[in-house]
Amino acid sequence: MRKLIGKELAEAIRTQTAAEVAAGPRPRLAVVVATGDEASLWYVRSIAKAAAGVGIAADIVDLGPAARPEQIRESLVRLSADTGVHGLMLQTPLPPGASAQELAGAIDPRKDVDGASPLSLGRLAAGLPAFVPATAAAVMALLDHHGVELAGRRAVVVGRSAVVGKPLAHLLLDRHATVTVCHSRTRDLASVTATADVLVAAVGRAGLIGAGHVAPGAVVVDVGTNPTGDGGLTGDVDAAAVSARAGALTPVPGGVGPVTTALLLRHTARAANLP
Repeated sequence: MRKLIGKELAEAIRTQTAAEVAAGPRPRLAVVVATGDEASLWYVRSIAKAAAGVGIAADIVDLGPAARPEQIRESLVRLSADTGVHGLMLQTPLPPGASAQELAGAIDPRKDVDGASPLSLGRLAAGLPAFVPATAAAVMALLDHHGVELAGRRAVVVGRSAVVGKPLAHLLLDRHATVTVCHSRTRDLASVTATADVLVAAVGRAGLIGAGHVAPGAVVVDVGTNPTGDGGLTGDVDAAAVSARAGALTPVPGGVGPVTTALLLRHTARAANLP
C-alpha cells in the first residue's frame, strides 16, 4: 500500500509562495478567533508560524470564547475594509449562537482565502474563479501530486460540510469523476463507500471508516483530525485495518494537513496581488 504523504508537496508550495512574496508586496493574513478550543488554537499558531516562514505577516485577532456574533461580524467587516489586510479567515469552532456560514458572508470575497463566504462557494459551484476552501483544494492537490487518475472513476465523499465535503464534490465533478456524497443519514454506509475507486473521509469521527468500507485497491484520503488522549491526532479512517485493503492511504498527521496550510498561504500571497 502506498502512503500519500503531503510533506514534499507542502514544501514545494511553500517554496513557490515564498518566491511570489519576495517579488511583490508583503501579504498580511488576519485570522479571527473566538474559541478556547486548544486544538483550534494550536492550528492557528501553526498558521502564523508557517506564514512567517514564507514572509507573510499574520495577525491573530483573538476575541475570546465569550464573543458575541455581532462582535465577530464587526471584526470581519472592519478587516475586510482594511486595505492593509490581504487575506482574512474565520477560525472555527465558534461560541454558541454564532453561525460560521452566516458570519462568513461578512468576509470580502477578494480576501476570502479559505473560500468560506457564500459568494466564494457559489462561484465554485458555478465553475467561476474563486478561492477554494483550502482543505478541499489540498485533497485535489495531493491526489494530483501522487498521480491519482480521477476522470471516469467513482469517487465517494463521506461528509457534506460547506468547507470540505460540498466543495470537494464540485472539484471532483470538474475533474470528470462520478461523485457520491454520503452523510449521517446515509443508509448502509459501507455498501456505498465500498464502490469507490477514490474514497474521502471528512466527518470528524475517529475510526469511522474500517476495512469493510473500502474496496480492494481503493485510494483513501483521510481528512479527519481528531485529538487523542495522549495529545496526538488520529483520522476518520482506521488506518491499521484499512492499510491491508487499500491501494493508497493518506496518513494522519502528515497527509492533507500540511498541504492545507501551504495552500492557505499561497491564496494569501495571490490575494495580495489582485488588481
